[in-house]
Amino acid sequence: MLRELLENRLHFARVVRVFLFVGLAAAGAAHAAPRPPEQAACAPAYERVGSVKRAWVALARGRVTARTAPGGRVIARFGRANANDYPTLFAVRGRVVDAACRARWYRVQLPVRPNGRTGFVPASRVRLATVSTRIEVDLGKREVRLFRANRLRLRTPAAVGAPGTPTPTGRFYVTQRLVPYDANGPYGPGALGISAFSPTLKTWTQGGPIAIHGTNDPSSVGRPVSNGCLRVPNPMLRRLFDATPAGTPVVIHR
Repeated sequence: MLRELLENRLHFARVVRVFLFVGLAAAGAAHAAPRPPEQAACAPAYERVGSVKRAWVALARGRVTARTAPGGRVIARFGRANANDYPTLFAVRGRVVDAACRARWYRVQLPVRPNGRTGFVPASRVRLATVSTRIEVDLGKREVRLFRANRLRLRTPAAVGAPGTPTPTGRFYVTQRLVPYDANGPYGPGALGISAFSPTLKTWTQGGPIAIHGTNDPSSVGRPVSNGCLRVPNPMLRRLFDATPAGTPVVIHR
C-alpha cells in the first residue's frame, strides 16, 4: 500500500482544477522503512536517519501537526492530502526514540516556506517508507541527474530559472507526481512537484511551487528562461517520471 501511494500519479486540469487519482506500479523503488534494532533498552535520544543510497519518507495517516520540537510550538498543520488531493508526505531527517527504542517523533522537512523548513511530527500520525532514488540538479551545467542506490541512471539537459525568477538551491524532495490532461501543453506529459518554492513569485497559486516537468517548447531546454521550474525534453521526462517515486530527495546546486 505504501508503495502504491508513493507511485500514484495525479491527473490535473490547469484551468478548471479537476483532479483524479490513478494508481501506478512502475517505479518499483519504494519500500517499508527498516525497524529499529531489537535491544533491551535505549538511551532516549535524537538519531539521524537515511543515507545517500536510501531515504526515509513519512506519509500522513490523517491530520498532522508539525512543531518546532517534540511538544513544542506549532509550525504548520497538514491534512491527509495536499491542495492537489495528492497524499501528504514528508522527507524524514531524523527520529526521537524513547527508552524502549521506539520512535516517538520524526524530524521531517516540510513542504512550506521558507525553503528547507523542518519540524517534528508525532510518529503515531505517519507511516514510513523508504526510496532508493535521488535527483541532483546542476544549475551551472543546466542538467538533471537521476540516481538509484547511488548509481547514475539518467541524465538530461534542462531549462532553469531566468535571472529574475531563479531556481532555488538547496535540499528538497518530490512531493507529488502530476500528469496533465494535455500532454502537449506547457508541462508536457508530466511533472514532479518538489518541496521548493520560488524565491520571487510568492503570490502565485499555492505559493509558487517548483517542479520538474516537460515542455511544449523544446528550444528552451538548456537555457535560463523558466519561472524557476526545471523543463526537460518530453521523452526524458517520461523516463524520469516513471523511475521517480514521491519522496525522492532532490538536491539543487550551482
